[in-house]
Amino acid sequence: MPALLALLSSVLWGSADFGGGLASRRLHAVAVVGWTQAAALLGLGALALSTSAWTGPIGWIGWSILSGVVGSLALTAFYAALAAGTMGVVSPIAALGAVVPVLAGILSGALPSRVQAAGMVLALVGAIGASGPELSGGASRRSVLLAAAAGLGFGFALLGIARGAQVNAVMTAFGMRATSAIGFGLVALAARTLGGVTRRDLPLLVAVGLADAGANLTYGIASRGELLAVVAVLGALYPVSTVLLARYVLHEQMLRVQQVGVVAALAGVVLLAAG
Repeated sequence: MPALLALLSSVLWGSADFGGGLASRRLHAVAVVGWTQAAALLGLGALALSTSAWTGPIGWIGWSILSGVVGSLALTAFYAALAAGTMGVVSPIAALGAVVPVLAGILSGALPSRVQAAGMVLALVGAIGASGPELSGGASRRSVLLAAAAGLGFGFALLGIARGAQVNAVMTAFGMRATSAIGFGLVALAARTLGGVTRRDLPLLVAVGLADAGANLTYGIASRGELLAVVAVLGALYPVSTVLLARYVLHEQMLRVQQVGVVAALAGVVLLAAG
């Protein structure tokens, strides 16, 4: 079950990225992030109230704030990297952020089996390949550094979610979203980019926000019952979902490296399951 939840988190994250990309074609990126974060916060708040999760221990607070702050900074760096470079350079570098919780899990003494280790390597390589890495041409130093910072931030945010979820998965996700929603909301207000969102935009923005919130929650729950290194790798497969949605919904052509990456990622999942 934990492995399936981790896979579900990758599907939800990939779907959220896909939907967010669609929304960003019509709206300012800051507005998209602000509205989706607000939707995620409302959804998680309703869940926390309905399940009385807010009445439990409070050891999650520090981890949720850490995840919210670091994740927000990472997302800002990611958008800045995209502005300075190309998706084929930025996305694969940022995807390497999964290495942070993987190393944390291994250093804590929770060692995967040899089969699982092989599956982890194959799945990570597949996730990077599915991101469509730019194999030719140069990249600005600024975009590479920003992408690396984004990946590092995403990795520590995932680690924070996993640690906080050991106390309370629902409230960790809620606290993270509360932190990021407040931060991006203030930025959006300062930039005056909350406007321009019409009624027809709201269903997509809400769906993206809820998918992102669901991904954080399922990832946190999965990390409580499985090796963190394995969960982190399975959750990092979100580029596969994004590229498959682009292929079958928008009919975008997949690069050969993306096709190989999808196959490698699926093979890695099989090895992880077998291990």
